[in-house]
Amino acid sequence: MATTQECRAALDTLSGRLAAAPPEVRSAAALDRSVSCHLKDLDVTFTGRLRAGGIEVTDTLAGPHPGPGRSDTHRQKTAIRLTMSSDDLVALVAGELDFAHAWATRRLTLDAGFRDLLTLRKLL
Repeated sequence: MATTQECRAALDTLSGRLAAAPPEVRSAAALDRSVSCHLKDLDVTFTGRLRAGGIEVTDTLAGPHPGPGRSDTHRQKTAIRLTMSSDDLVALVAGELDFAHAWATRRLTLDAGFRDLLTLRKLL
């Protein structure tokens, strides 16, 4: 099981890659949307924003994705929500796990609006 620090480093690496990606990929990352990544095995959720061609992680929360009914300060449902294990996050960023395969085998779930899914497919 990867640590919270290893997962945060993986998200920072991913953000750096998005910023250095070709223009057609950066345009998908240019969405301004709230994003969260829940790591089931650690029961930790990273929250932030997908904007300006990268991912800005703003908080690390205990428990599942923020949203209505949560007993924390985050009341709005996150626009783009990923759920996976810590090891799968690290493997995805390292290129050892294919996103489509992880999604098809339910190792990873992605919850987003239809328009966002169409735009995000460029990132995948």
